[in-house]
Amino acid sequence: MKHDRNELDLITKYQNKGYTSNFKCEEGSLIELDTKNMYSPKQIIIEREHRFEGMSNPSDMSILYVIKTHDGVKGMVTANYGVNSDTELDEFFKNIPKENDRSNENI
Repeated sequence: MKHDRNELDLITKYQNKGYTSNFKCEEGSLIELDTKNMYSPKQIIIEREHRFEGMSNPSDMSILYVIKTHDGVKGMVTANYGVNSDTELDEFFKNIPKENDRSNENI
C-alpha cells in the first residue's frame, strides 16, 4: 500500500488517466452516479489503494480506491476508516474477491 501526501494531486493524476466515474455504496452494491449502473463486489477490480491520515487529526483517515468495473468503467471511491468509517462501504470492499485486488500491480 502506498502512502501519498496529497490526495487531490493523486485524484487529478487518475482523472487524467481516465478514472473519472464516481460511485456510492447502497444496499450492498456500488452505484455509478451518472449511469446508475449497479455493481456487486465481484464485478469490481481494485487497481490502486492509497491511505491518507488527516492533516490536523491523524484519526481522520481515508482510503482512495482506484477501481475498474467488469464492463470497463473506471473511477474512484474515497472511504473513511478508523473512527469515522462507513461500515457499508468497508463491507463492500472486504467482499471484493482477492483475485480482483490488483493494487500492487502497475497501471
